[in-house]
Parts: sequence; structure tokens; C-alpha cells
Amino acid sequence: MVEELVGVVAAAGAGALVYLASAARVVKQYERGVVFRLGRLHGEVRRPGFTLVVPAVDRMRKVNLQIVTMPIPAQEGITRDNVTVRVDAVVYFKVVDPAAAIVNVEDYRFAVSQMAQTSLRSIIGKSELDDLLSNREKLNQGLELMIDSPAVEWGVTIDRVEIKDVSLPDTMKRSMARQAEADRERRARLINADAEYQASKKLSQAAQQMADTPSALQLRLLQTVMAVAAEKNSTLVLPIPVELLRFLERGQQPPAQSAGHADAADRAERAEDSVDRTERAEEAMEQLRRAVEQ
Repeated sequence: MVEELVGVVAAAGAGALVYLASAARVVKQYERGVVFRLGRLHGEVRRPGFTLVVPAVDRMRKVNLQIVTMPIPAQEGITRDNVTVRVDAVVYFKVVDPAAAIVNVEDYRFAVSQMAQTSLRSIIGKSELDDLLSNREKLNQGLELMIDSPAVEWGVTIDRVEIKDVSLPDTMKRSMARQAEADRERRARLINADAEYQASKKLSQAAQQMADTPSALQLRLLQTVMAVAAEKNSTLVLPIPVELLRFLERGQQPPAQSAGHADAADRAERAEDSVDRTERAEEAMEQLRRAVEQ
């Protein structure tokens, strides 16, 4: 009798273990469990952790709540300004209602992928090429809104949509390159013209300053000669300005005859000026000779 009782208890224990093993389920932290009892949605969504279902009666499907990164295949289309482009993008979405994601749509991943491709083609047809290249933030927002509107009924929310790359035909790339080159050349010419204008103003001021002080031109000439001579060239070409020749010529001329009404003091003063010019001319020639010898 005791042996039969022990056998019954052992059999019941084994049956309980088998039942528990077939009924036990473990839901991970990033998952939720949707239970169907005889084909109908039963109870609330199972939370993470250990849970039990009725074997052969209940069936539980687990839904991942992590953000899914789904690339959109490159779509070819014609923009509003009649340019053929290929655009690819990426969609970030997640499930917020596990029951709706299982019941309302057959495969929510495939549905989001097809909706994203259709919306991307629509965005290409409504946009211009400049918008695709430079105003992507606005296009991303419009694309996100187009995908998110039907996805709400599927228990899915679109977190973000990004346009990855825009491929252009080779002819369009060459045209854009020529346009950019022409624009840079235009800016270079404007900068060069502005520099010439500023330099001409400075040169004009320098010319006026040298006109007021003729000796500054001679000093500038001597500095140029010294700079050329420092290069240790075998041949030195020394330009003699016309002003220097005229200066020497005026220094060698005799004092002019004064008019009948000029007095002796004026003649003496002019004679002294002539002597001073002669001395300055001889001094300038001596400095010029020394510079050439160096």
C-alpha cells in the first residue's frame, strides 16, 4: 500500500514537473509577451520575468521593444526640376503597443519598410535637387511624418528618419563642378581687383609723398641698388632716373643773368644756391659710385 502511494506521489510530481516545464515562459527585459488563448487575445501583455501559460491552449508571442534600425533601399526618381537621382535613407522605429503590432498588421517590419520606400519616392518627386542636397532636415521631418501617420495604427512609432546619400548622374556632377569653379573664379577676380584698387591708392599716396620730397625718390633708388647688389650678381643694370640727370644738369649750369632791376643780394643768393646744388650732385654721384662698387 505504501509503495503504491509512493508511486502515485512520484507520478503526480513528475506530471507536475512536466506541466510546469511546458507552461513556463521567460520574457526578457526588452520584450513583451502577447498571449492568445484558443486564437483570441487573452489578458494583458505579459511583463518581463517569469510567467506561466496553459499548455496546448495558450500561445505566447514575444515582441521586441528595442529601437529597430532599418535601411531603406536606394530609390530612383525624378525631382520636381526634372533631375534623375537615387536616394537612400534609414528609419529608426520601435513598437509601443505589442498587441496592436501583432493583431493589426501581419508583419510590422515589412509594412514599415514598404511604407518608407513609397514615402521616399513621393518625397523625391515633390522636392527640388537643391533641397535634397542642402535642406535635408526639412525633408527628413516630412518623410518621418508620412511614415508615422499609418504606423500609429500598427502600434509602431517612428523615432527618426535620415536621408543617407543622394546619387547624381555624371553629367550633373560635371555641370555642378563647372558651376562651382566659375563661382570661385569670379570671387578670385573680385578679390584681385579689390587688392589692385587698394594698392593703387597706396601707390598714389606714395607718389604724392615723393613728389613733395624729391630726395626720397633718390633714397629709394639707392635702396633698390643695394638690394640688387646683395644678390652677388655678375651683371648689375643700374637705371639712372631722368630727375637725377636734370638735377646734375641744373647744378652745372652757370647762374642766370638777373634782370636790370635785380639787386646784388639776389645774385649772390642764387650763386650760393648753384654752389649748393653742385655739391649735392657731386655727393649723390659719389654715393652712387660706392653702391656700384659694393
